[in-house]
Amino acid sequence: IYYYLPHLREYEGAIFPNVIFGQQRTGVSLVMGIPTVKREKQNYLIDTLHSLLYQLSEEQKKDCIMIIFIAEVKLELEQGLTKILPSFPREVQSGVLEVISPPASYYPDLSNLKKTLGDSEDRVRWRTKQNLDYSFLMLYAQPKGTFYLQLEDDIIAKLDYIESVKSFAAQQSQDWMVLEFSQLGFIGKLFKSEDLPLIVEFFLMFYKDKPIDWLIDHLLWVKVCNPEKDAVSITEITSSQRLQGKPTVGAAAGRVSEWLESGWDKDFGKNLLYKAHNNPPAKVDTSLRTYQQHTLEKLYKGQNFFWASAPVAGDYIRFTFLNPPEVEKYLFRSGNMEHPDDKLFNTTVEVLPADEMLRKELADNGSKFNYPATKDGYLKIGAFENGIAEGSISQSIGRIQAIRLSVTSDSPVWAILSEV
Repeated sequence: IYYYLPHLREYEGAIFPNVIFGQQRTGVSLVMGIPTVKREKQNYLIDTLHSLLYQLSEEQKKDCIMIIFIAEVKLELEQGLTKILPSFPREVQSGVLEVISPPASYYPDLSNLKKTLGDSEDRVRWRTKQNLDYSFLMLYAQPKGTFYLQLEDDIIAKLDYIESVKSFAAQQSQDWMVLEFSQLGFIGKLFKSEDLPLIVEFFLMFYKDKPIDWLIDHLLWVKVCNPEKDAVSITEITSSQRLQGKPTVGAAAGRVSEWLESGWDKDFGKNLLYKAHNNPPAKVDTSLRTYQQHTLEKLYKGQNFFWASAPVAGDYIRFTFLNPPEVEKYLFRSGNMEHPDDKLFNTTVEVLPADEMLRKELADNGSKFNYPATKDGYLKIGAFENGIAEGSISQSIGRIQAIRLSVTSDSPVWAILSEV
């Protein structure tokens, strides 16, 4: 780095980041880099982080790091202290989220750059600085995990994106340099962390000359192509190192028209707010006051999320099965990306055995299982934690007549149920 950016020799410490938040977590499977800059109209960063984090289980959060790279020094306090920390205190404390910025002395003089590719002076300066930003972020991320995923600050994550990325990488039998989970610029590019020093060195060689996505093309050409091959053969060889992953990681929130034109799923945005499942036929009812068209019936049919005004103690949501099934596992997810705080709090999960004799026995004598029983014959098998209730059901209970979510104390917020 001193060879390609010789001005750094004069500034001791210029290659070390300002770590605004971070627990120095290492040893994870996936590190995500999210550069952010000040935008004139709308800032999408908080929405992007809500989207990325909402999709993750607690186990997945333990095996990843999201590094927000604040590419403008003046933004440090504005973005970090006043926005990110209050919005994601648990994620910052646990080490899932890190926020860093480069020292101002990291950047060379960008005022007299040679204009290339027909770009304006401002455009050349912007893309040159961007190349330096990516390089700094990649080198910081390199020792922290097995894979590095390049993201941006204006995306909406698809459901199960992290498992899609990891499983696609695990399926590859041939060697590769980049897996692409998006067609847009440099978004959604996955690299092996062990390759990052080579990649960054190539970026730094030519950071003044071309945009970063072009430099990746050239690096692949240099690394794997024989100049004696024809253009078709070269394309095939480079494609073998640059594999397309499906599904894509997410859509660019700030470039809606762009991703629609690129053939993205046009129902993508609304599908993010709930997740449909093929559940057994059931009659649904609730004591909660439903908001507009966000009914419990539509949630159960996979057509919308359920949204209701703030629950109070004694409220319930109930699913009564038409043909009592044997239920092995359950999952209820509250809140969604647009309203992440509208979760169910102090809410238990209860099941009603289909066996009437068993229900009578439970009502008369209390629970014969390891679950406490209610007076009307339900067994309390779980509760919501951080907006999610999931677990297994003892098969000794037999078939299930109904599942009920019971609110035990008044809630300060409205409630969304986005997955059943």
